[in-house]
Amino acid sequence: MATTNRPDSPDRETLVQMYEIQNKIKTTDERFRSMLTSGQIQLIYYSPRGQECISAGYAVHLRPDDYVVTIYRGLHDHLAKGVPMRELWAEFLGRSTGTCKGKGGPMHITHPDSGLVVTTGIVGSGIPIANGFGLAAQLAGTDQVTVVNFGDGASNIGAFHEGMNMAAVWKLPVVFVCQNNLYGEHTPMSMSTGVEYISERGAAYGMPAVTVNGNDPVAMWHAAGEAIARARAGEGPTLIEARTYRFYGHLMGDAMEYMPKEERKAAMAADPVPAFRAWLLENGHATEAQLAEIEDKIVAMVDDAVEFAMNSPEPSLDELYTDVYEEIIK
Repeated sequence: MATTNRPDSPDRETLVQMYEIQNKIKTTDERFRSMLTSGQIQLIYYSPRGQECISAGYAVHLRPDDYVVTIYRGLHDHLAKGVPMRELWAEFLGRSTGTCKGKGGPMHITHPDSGLVVTTGIVGSGIPIANGFGLAAQLAGTDQVTVVNFGDGASNIGAFHEGMNMAAVWKLPVVFVCQNNLYGEHTPMSMSTGVEYISERGAAYGMPAVTVNGNDPVAMWHAAGEAIARARAGEGPTLIEARTYRFYGHLMGDAMEYMPKEERKAAMAADPVPAFRAWLLENGHATEAQLAEIEDKIVAMVDDAVEFAMNSPEPSLDELYTDVYEEIIK
């Protein structure tokens, strides 16, 4: 394949698009947490709050036919790749109108039409799956790219090392995005990982690797753009370590006793979403009216999705074996 032109800098439209993605994630997450704490809904929920910039930074480089694989803390990746809001909410709430007919739930969101092909519930398990999509694209002769997202804890799983090695040897069009929020479930990275930067591990497999500020959407845009262009041009995989911080615990209900209060307080004070909003205004990339219109539109979209999901039926018992067995012998 011919070498793809590398990105230079995001234009105004792209910058605003990245903010829209971030705000959509933030608004959706806030609604989920509000409804959970008020008792309106019940589900297992893993908040991605604080990690919005990562998804926004890579998603604007992807085409509809590119693939994204993510994990159970994946709401930001779902929305960034374009999973429809109504169907997403319905699946989270276990309704028949959801992306998987309400039978997958939050940890298994799948929507092939948007390119969000897999959400996995097992740490590190998405990496070999992403290699499968990368290999399929390579064999088919397309220039489709697969982005696989995982946390810092997954970099200690065997699938990470095997998957990285295989992708490097076969030059698969896969971009490995480690969303390093500094905590693997309830354990600080410093207590479980022998290297300071996950990106150091790329050298072991001869793979280009970079550590980037995951709370800076423009920095993420540059790193992701370079990696996606390489993959699309047939030049192989890249490892991106996007350093960030999750604002809340491993899951809703987590007491967060293992997270130093001052550390968490400082991270939340530097919230990347309003910080990027302020940066857009200060540098003349958007107006207050323009951003307010986007925010109002997103609130209306979430309102509509919540109403749709809450009024949708739960899966029928007749669906119990559908999509499980090819044929039921009665």
